[in-house]
Amino acid sequence: MEALNRHDRSLDEEGRFRLLVDAITDYAIYMLSPEGIITSWNTGAQRFKGYKPSEILGEHFSRFYLEEDRAAGIPARALATAEKHGRFEGEGWRQRKDGTCFWAHVIIDPIRRPSGELLGYAKITRDLTERRAAEKAIRQSEEQFRRLVQGVSDYAIYMLDPNGNVSSWNFGAERIKGYRPQEIIGRHFSTFYTPEDREAGVPETALGLARAEGRFEREGWRVRKDGSRFWASVVIDVIRDDEGDVLGFAKITRDITEKMETQRALEQAREELFQSQKMEAIGQLTGGIAHDFNNLLMAVLGSLEILKKRMPRDLSLTLLVDNAMQGAQRGAALTQRMLAFSRRQELHMEPIDVSGLVRGMMDMLSRSLGPLTVIETSFPVRLPTILTDPNQLEMAILNLVVNARDAMPSGGRIVLRACEESLPSGKGPLSPGRYVRIAVIDEGDGMDAKTLEQAITPFFTTKGVGKGTGLGLSMVQGLASQSGGRLVMKSSLGEGTTAELWFPVATVEQGTEAAADRPQQEVNASRRLRIVAVDDDALVLINTTLMLEDLGHTVFEAMAGPEALDILRKQQVDLVICDHAMPRMTGAQLAEAIRSEWPDMAIILATGYAEIPEGAGIVDLPRLGKPFSQAQLAEAISRIAS
Repeated sequence: MEALNRHDRSLDEEGRFRLLVDAITDYAIYMLSPEGIITSWNTGAQRFKGYKPSEILGEHFSRFYLEEDRAAGIPARALATAEKHGRFEGEGWRQRKDGTCFWAHVIIDPIRRPSGELLGYAKITRDLTERRAAEKAIRQSEEQFRRLVQGVSDYAIYMLDPNGNVSSWNFGAERIKGYRPQEIIGRHFSTFYTPEDREAGVPETALGLARAEGRFEREGWRVRKDGSRFWASVVIDVIRDDEGDVLGFAKITRDITEKMETQRALEQAREELFQSQKMEAIGQLTGGIAHDFNNLLMAVLGSLEILKKRMPRDLSLTLLVDNAMQGAQRGAALTQRMLAFSRRQELHMEPIDVSGLVRGMMDMLSRSLGPLTVIETSFPVRLPTILTDPNQLEMAILNLVVNARDAMPSGGRIVLRACEESLPSGKGPLSPGRYVRIAVIDEGDGMDAKTLEQAITPFFTTKGVGKGTGLGLSMVQGLASQSGGRLVMKSSLGEGTTAELWFPVATVEQGTEAAADRPQQEVNASRRLRIVAVDDDALVLINTTLMLEDLGHTVFEAMAGPEALDILRKQQVDLVICDHAMPRMTGAQLAEAIRSEWPDMAIILATGYAEIPEGAGIVDLPRLGKPFSQAQLAEAISRIAS
């Protein structure tokens, strides 16, 4: 009875096991005979292989294999391996009933009696087609990404381990930093930092911030294998696992040296444009102010001259008038500086031997320096000729030497040096060509970058209150610019200052033209002249009339060009002295109109401006610079009357 119960329980367990196996749908679980004949078939086998039990039981399991696998004997080897080693496990392509293929994971276990006799095989197959496709897609994606990263040449993309050691290296990193993978992998990334950054702990700070904030981004200098430096844009991202532990860092570096230099050049160009526009605006304002000052000083100086000639001989009164005239003359010198800065000053261009000019100035320069300062000169045996105003050049050199003296209150040495320079194309703001460079070098305290930048700005001075107008360097710059050159200032704190005047070398044609006398207009000097004085400023006109009448001439006054033409049509006139800057009709335009009707009429153009509009026959007009004295006026009349 007990044995019968055990048999019944065994049958019940076998039934439950069959139910369990049949219920599994994700695995094909079936039995094979020792020869490989299918003897059982579960629901999972039917689901993804497509055969019903009635269609497959009694068939050989090799029918699931591909034709080439059967020809190669793979099914038989699988059974032999299971029998010999107790298990076979592998993956490969299998066929469904409809002929489609799927990727299978197969396990074959031998089933034996307790005596060891082989009863058959238990075979479990799982369809891994989707998983294999996903894994393949991942591998392809990873490979594509690896190739993408490796192929990037403009960025250094590499990995760091948690300690900052390089663990991967792409082609861009090799190109930018110069290291081959075998030379750098395993080394700490601080290798790329400058010594000063390593001493300051910058690499460790970068990793610390990346750990704390997830990302670190900066720009700075980095070092290549050959020791050269480049400006880098750096991004470091922390990489963590699912638990949040740091696996390492992804580091991307880009060489932006060229971009930085381009940006710096653009900013410099913008700054130079801004400075140029600012200086141009100041120049226009200064020129306008200087013109008005000229007119005022004309009235003051002329009236004082006439007053001095006509007043009683009283020493106390004479001293007062002389003081007033000296003050007005200093004002005139100031307007000349203002006009020089604004490039509106009248220059008398002549070919100049710089060496000879400086030698002739040495006594005056030495007297200007005082006992504590010495001046040394360094000139070659011969220097090319330049073309500029000699008086203004002397004033400019004296100005620079005095500035150098003032920069050394305790005394020192000033070097005055000149040499010839050749500028190739594209070097600096000057045009390519040959230049004479005149340098004044002192041993003073020098200037910082900000002071140096403002040094040539009008009315800026480093001297004490009342000790400088702030127009000296502006005047020097104006002279150099009008002569086709440039003033260059070089200085740094503690290393003194060098002021350089660059003048283009004069051509033979320029020297010949400048040296040639201007055409003279003939005027009978043996008699008193009948002169038309033209000026839109009543004070200047009255003053000019007084000086001319005091010289014995007959004067007709006109405050505008058309009025002067009416006088010429009605009166016999020997000479016209006209201002240039007049509204509606300028002096140059008036001169053109006069020459069209009276070609032989003598004309003097009174102006402080250098720029005269282009016009036929106007450039050869005799000029009288404003403000002018009675002596200068008489000399101008005498020149054209000779």
